[in-house]
Amino acid sequence: MYDKPLPIIDPESAPYWSALKERRLVLKRCRDCGRHHFYPRALCPHCHSDALVWSDARGTGTIYSYTVARRPAGPAFKPDVPYVIAVVDLDEGARMMTNVVTDDVDSIRIGQRVCVAFDAVTEEVTLPRFKPA
Repeated sequence: MYDKPLPIIDPESAPYWSALKERRLVLKRCRDCGRHHFYPRALCPHCHSDALVWSDARGTGTIYSYTVARRPAGPAFKPDVPYVIAVVDLDEGARMMTNVVTDDVDSIRIGQRVCVAFDAVTEEVTLPRFKPA
């Protein structure tokens, strides 16, 4: 049983969550400026266009920033301590907050290459986590 908070899947983000269940990472890309962004939203945060399409992402990137949680964010996270919370610059240019899954939290570094790992936490929800590449 998964006892951590789950995302709210709304119509705007449903294609993202559906793709994750298929073990694909997708991002919205603006047809006007050509830039990708994350999180899913109705307007491009770069040029404010609504000409957006979903596109497959490679699922690779670099760690922009991170922290190691040595105290749990709540009782449900206690078994995971220590764990890495990171901001990853995806190769497509979007930046996303995620977890980096590793047995050695002290080996994680800014600029380190990572790749997506899919974690099916419930039948409905698969979360994208990253691991060192």
